[in-house]
Amino acid sequence: MSVPSTVPGVLPALTALADSALADIDPLVPGRWATPVTWRQPVHTVYVPAHLVVGDGAPGADLPRRWGSDALAALDAYGHPADLARELGVAEAHADTVGELTRAKLLREPVEDLRIDFEDGFTQRGVAPDARDADEDTRARQAAEVLADWFGAPGGAPGDAASPAPAFAGIRFRSFDPAVRDRGLRTLAIVLEGLAERDVLRTVLEQDRRALRLTLPKVQHHRQVEAFVEVLRALESTLGVPELPFEVQVETPQAILAEDGAAEPARLISAGEGRVLSLHYGTYDYSASLGVDAAAQSLEHPVADHAKDVLQVATTAVGVELSDGSTNRIPVGTREEVLEGWRIHHHLVRRHLRRGIRQGWDLHAHQLVTRHLTTIAYFRSDWRVTADRLRAYVAGDTSRWMDEPATAKAMAGYLRRAHGCGAVTDHELATTGLDHAQLRSLQVKGRV
Repeated sequence: MSVPSTVPGVLPALTALADSALADIDPLVPGRWATPVTWRQPVHTVYVPAHLVVGDGAPGADLPRRWGSDALAALDAYGHPADLARELGVAEAHADTVGELTRAKLLREPVEDLRIDFEDGFTQRGVAPDARDADEDTRARQAAEVLADWFGAPGGAPGDAASPAPAFAGIRFRSFDPAVRDRGLRTLAIVLEGLAERDVLRTVLEQDRRALRLTLPKVQHHRQVEAFVEVLRALESTLGVPELPFEVQVETPQAILAEDGAAEPARLISAGEGRVLSLHYGTYDYSASLGVDAAAQSLEHPVADHAKDVLQVATTAVGVELSDGSTNRIPVGTREEVLEGWRIHHHLVRRHLRRGIRQGWDLHAHQLVTRHLTTIAYFRSDWRVTADRLRAYVAGDTSRWMDEPATAKAMAGYLRRAHGCGAVTDHELATTGLDHAQLRSLQVKGRV
């Protein structure tokens, strides 16, 4: 004799119990924990010391064009772009196309993101100690002029073919270390005031809040981020502008592992109250602080991989970008020395792309060659099979691939990045049968 099940009768109570217990967690599931990077993320950040951007004899707003010209000259001195692609291991089937697309990228947009550096890279050799504050003040005002030109102030020409402007730009100021905090905030305030006076700051923040990049370096504790948020609120009130977002540079062990054993990057992001655009890994400060000798410091050292593993987990699906650091092995010198520098850079860029980190730092114009060549080659290599798989997934065709929503999200993100960096053309992207809105929906939800 069967006994009637009592489970259906208690289900409403069970559901109510779970709903009550998870009331504060449920909004995170479709919200904060389901926010992949679906907007354009730069493939790199170029760091240029302030004294090499502004001041007597410095290129100012023309710097991206000069870097692009220098990169093209180095590439032309080597030979045909496709030959360099083959030398670096790009498959024969892709070498010609990768070479052509790389050259086009260096002509069109050599620098995607540029940071005028008032921190470690900024030196004031030859400036008397008692004149250094005035010198930095002057350069900060000049930096505001340059940024205004790039962001399209009246009279500026952003994106002009003769002088291409970066899509993203900003400054790195000094850290919240008590010894230099005042100087860093002074430079930040001068730059922001200069942008506001030119009617640029509000416009940029309203049009694309990710375009202006303010980099807070050497963070050691999430309370420094909390303090910076308060500083920004005060500046916003004074200048009458919308919310200012920023980046956090992670280059100390305390920013990875807190004193209580917790993962500090998650706290840094929370402390930013939605303002943190990106976490940037700082290669050399971090490695040195852990006792790694100079000869062994590298983006692929085990201590670097550990730090980036923690950063990658903290930033995944919460709407925060992640950037790898830099290599200080510059491609200059003889032909063989340049080629060796390119080999090292190519290897490191490809390595972080393969591990899912889509951005890194560049420190020299010649690194633009391998930044763009390697990025284009990476996204070029599998775009066609990815497009085929995604098209089959949307159609429900499981005859060759049995992909799941999580894989579909990854494939849609891959194709969107491939298109964004110039590796895939509009026509090629259209072979998926999906428009940009549908691809974004797939990236976020795993379905159209």
